[in-house]
Amino acid sequence: MNSKAVFITGATGFIGSALTAELLRRGHAVGALTRPGSESKLPGGCRVVHGDALNAGSYASQVAPADSFVHLVGVSHPGPSKGAEFRSIDLQSIRQAVNAAAQAEVRHFVYLSVARPAPIMREYQAVRAEGEDLVKQAGLSATFIRPWYVLGPGRRWPIALVPLYAIARILPPTREGAIRLALVTRDQMVCSLVWAIENPATGIRALEPQDIRRGGQPERAFGHRAA
Repeated sequence: MNSKAVFITGATGFIGSALTAELLRRGHAVGALTRPGSESKLPGGCRVVHGDALNAGSYASQVAPADSFVHLVGVSHPGPSKGAEFRSIDLQSIRQAVNAAAQAEVRHFVYLSVARPAPIMREYQAVRAEGEDLVKQAGLSATFIRPWYVLGPGRRWPIALVPLYAIARILPPTREGAIRLALVTRDQMVCSLVWAIENPATGIRALEPQDIRRGGQPERAFGHRAA
C-alpha cells in the first residue's frame, strides 16, 4: 500500500475524527483544517492547518501536497428545520472546498453527500446535489459517498428502526426504498472513505448505502458505479 497525502475538512467531527485516526494508523499523511483553539481535538501526527471552511482563501495555500481532498463539513445533526443553515454552511463550504482543491491541483476529491431521493430532508438533498454538481463542473475526479443515516456514538435512536427495515426489504412495494436508504454505521463509513482514498477514482464514482454497508470488503464491494 502506497502512503497517501490527504487533506480533510471536518476532521474533528463525528466521522472526520474517526477517519483521521484510521488514516494515520494506516501510515498516511493527514492535513486537517481546524479553527484556532480546536487543535486538541485532532489525533497526534496530523498536520494542523488553521483556517475557515467557509473561506478558501484562508487555507487553499496549505492544501498541497495532498493527493486527495476529503470534504466532511456540514451542519451537525441535520434536520428538516435547518434549510437555511444547509445553504449557508454546507453549500458555502463545498463551494470553497472545490475552489481550494482546484487551486491545489488535487487529483481526487471525496465528498460526503447523501442518498436520494428520500421522502424527507428535501432541502438537505438539494444542497448536497448542488455540491456534487460543483465538483463535476470543476472537472475534478471524485468519489461521492452517499449515506442516508449514519449510526454511531450519540446517534443510536434509529436502531429501533432496524426491524422495520428488515420487514421493508422483504415486501416488494418497499424493498427498493429500504435498500436505497439503508442505515450504515460510522465504522462502515470510515472503511468506505479509506477505500476511496486508497483507490482514487478516475472520473466520477458514487458509493450508495448498499456499497457503504459492504465497506469491510471493498475489493468486492465497489465497482464503477457512475454518479
